[in-house]
Amino acid sequence: MVGFPRGVGEWVMRQVRRRVHLLVGRGRGDPLPFPRLRRIYFIPRPLSTSGDSMKYNIKGNNLQIVTLQLDPGEKVYGEAGSMVYMSENVHMEAKARGGILKGIGRKLMGESFFMTEFTAKSPGALVAFGGRVPGTIRPLNVSRGVWLAQRDAFLVAEDGVEMSVALQRKLSSSFFGGEGFILQRFSGRGTVFIHAAGDFVEFDLKPGETLLVDTASAVAWQESVNYEITRVKGIKTMLFGGEGIFLTRLVGPGKVILQSMNIRELALALAPFLPRETSGNSGGVLGSIVSNTLG
Repeated sequence: MVGFPRGVGEWVMRQVRRRVHLLVGRGRGDPLPFPRLRRIYFIPRPLSTSGDSMKYNIKGNNLQIVTLQLDPGEKVYGEAGSMVYMSENVHMEAKARGGILKGIGRKLMGESFFMTEFTAKSPGALVAFGGRVPGTIRPLNVSRGVWLAQRDAFLVAEDGVEMSVALQRKLSSSFFGGEGFILQRFSGRGTVFIHAAGDFVEFDLKPGETLLVDTASAVAWQESVNYEITRVKGIKTMLFGGEGIFLTRLVGPGKVILQSMNIRELALALAPFLPRETSGNSGGVLGSIVSNTLG
């Protein structure tokens, strides 16, 4: 190189590349402080892909939000009221996807009659969604197989994903299972995002492998997994074990997703700490403070 002794120029360029590599490695997506180098070496923060070209980014721990990056003309649909923010080049429209019967089916599944569709009008479109309770968001690729989920697990999905009603295979599962009589069934092609309370624990069951879980802890499982309700053995265990009378029996093969907490147990745990209204007491916030202070 001109102006350097032989070999020194190459050494200088190696040091520059090394420094730039270290800077990029410390914070991927953060712009470098050198304008010239930024144009050459800037690496944008990558988004994850679902295997079907859906680009997304899930942020947070137990209060998660998923941000989708849409190409022009790409469409997703979500649960009503779940959108957190979107860029101005996204068109939003409420629709009764599939007609009246499909809408009634969604109401039975714990979702809204109308779904909200989001369509990108130009490149760089972003739209983000969040769950209704403190918990986790998980993508499911239905192109690789059908999934079943608890009745209120749906958050958002690609336009090619079909959401329909699935009924419990056994009557006992309907009455005693924590998921009720109605389940959500996801098929078609693309990615659907589900959400539930707490953290997710995942298992990949082998053929014949069995997992016993709390009846309200099963969030989603592949259609190949056999799902049924089994009674806890022993009268003493049923009455004093604290785990209830029934457990969910999941038999492989297939993947299973469990939640570490369910919304009903969370509500029961918080109930003693919520302010209560007493008859004839209309003191409002001040009255509640005085009442709680004096016991």
